[in-house]
Amino acid sequence: MNTFLRFVAAGALTIICTANLKGQVLTPEDSLSSGLVRRDQSTVLSGYGEAKYGLDTKRQSSVAQLTRVVLFVGHKFNNKISLFTEMELENALVASSGSDESTTGGRGDISMEQAFLKFNFTPNTYLVAGLFIPRIGFINENHLPTTFNGVDRPFLETQVIPSVWREIGVGLFGQFRDVPGLNYSLSLTNGLNSANFSSSSGIGGGRQLGQTTNGVNLAVSGSLLYYINNFRIQASGYFGGTTAAEKRVADSLQLNAGPFGNPVSLGEFNVEYHLGAWDARAIGTYIHVSNAKDINRAYANNTPQELYGAYGELAYDILYGRYRKQKTFNIFFRYEWMDLSAKTPSNGIDNPANRKQYLVGGFTYKPIRGVAIKADYVQRITGEFNQALIVTPFPQQVPYFKNDGFVDLGVAYNF
Repeated sequence: MNTFLRFVAAGALTIICTANLKGQVLTPEDSLSSGLVRRDQSTVLSGYGEAKYGLDTKRQSSVAQLTRVVLFVGHKFNNKISLFTEMELENALVASSGSDESTTGGRGDISMEQAFLKFNFTPNTYLVAGLFIPRIGFINENHLPTTFNGVDRPFLETQVIPSVWREIGVGLFGQFRDVPGLNYSLSLTNGLNSANFSSSSGIGGGRQLGQTTNGVNLAVSGSLLYYINNFRIQASGYFGGTTAAEKRVADSLQLNAGPFGNPVSLGEFNVEYHLGAWDARAIGTYIHVSNAKDINRAYANNTPQELYGAYGELAYDILYGRYRKQKTFNIFFRYEWMDLSAKTPSNGIDNPANRKQYLVGGFTYKPIRGVAIKADYVQRITGEFNQALIVTPFPQQVPYFKNDGFVDLGVAYNF
């Protein structure tokens, strides 16, 4: 482990020494804070949100929800230091047991999506500190609902790569001097909590999301992002500990303690291509959970040892010839494939239902920048659900269909 830490430190030093002034990479998410650049000192109020209606064609059930509303508040102290915060309300209502609305269930959730200080070292090099999103995948860093096709976020980037994956830590972002368009990021954050892993949600439940944590587990992540001609190409990696417990508790569970105890490693590669009315993107990712057998023994949560997946998407803007992206009507198709329990440890239970395919087709209409109207059809194909994992028997058990279809309608905005 000392060798690994030395390698990370050397890589960080090399990156810092080779950066230069070329301009920071801006993402659609940065539109929330664009007003901060106009004056030496300013406060900006912004945000985004989305709502959907979905129909399950096999179960003949539906869902209507205000998926999320996010409020952004940013403040520019001076040209070097700025504050970024995003507070998110999911599913419209958070009700306490004493409220009049408690009979509705109060299934909503309030959380901080981001809260960090940004320190500009040079025009192209900056450091963030606080609760922030490391650069992993497409959706984590660019998750405004007006920037992706489909009513819901791509399934791979919610079920395999957690979304939105924010943690407490520090991150360095910048560009390389000798290769125009080549950008880097390097982050040190807290790690995951393996007590909340599962075969159905992978490592996503282990995100600690800025909450009070125990133990001394850490994670390092990094990325290379390259813009060349009409391509955006990115590769990123993550390596982090998952024993979110102090040493005496970890010892009682027979789990490795320390910064990188029982680590998770993740690698992903994605590419995006734009040419006129055409847009295409693809991504693949692989996750390995070291000591998954020990985690299962400690928590009985059926943690997989390996999971992976990929998707490809193609979209065509039928309004491009007339409006040149000022107004768009994207027709798109996306194919996703994943296996959430590609390798199961000897004390785990394999579930073929975790081998999934999604065929998604629909449209995204943007009458103006910042507003999107969406519709899609999703066909989900999986393996058979393992009956050994059924806890609630018939008739309370929710029926499971290996081949199911979903119709979704949605609206989204950002300002």
